[in-house]
Amino acid sequence: MAFGVTKKELKNWKAAANSGEVAFLTHFWYDPRFPEYKTVTKAACSDIETLVSWGEKYNLKRSWIHVDNHFPHYDLIGSTETEILTAEGKQHKLVEMHNRIKLKNK
Repeated sequence: MAFGVTKKELKNWKAAANSGEVAFLTHFWYDPRFPEYKTVTKAACSDIETLVSWGEKYNLKRSWIHVDNHFPHYDLIGSTETEILTAEGKQHKLVEMHNRIKLKNK
């Protein structure tokens, strides 16, 4: 279950992914299989070969790509999420989500 994404964030993510760049959307997330994680980042791109090449930098396998009604994407969680967002200069996305979690729990 995903939540905590604004319409503007979703629109910007879709536009970036659709333009052929690897786009990141970090949001609250709960999955009973992984109760220790509170966020997930979807790294998406409309061009699957671009996504595969990008993923190879981080040892992500092609078989891990989700292809659904939206864009091909990797789901990044845990230390992989943190390491990749930091390497991509996007660690602020995690900080924003964790700040939202703190506010929500007050």
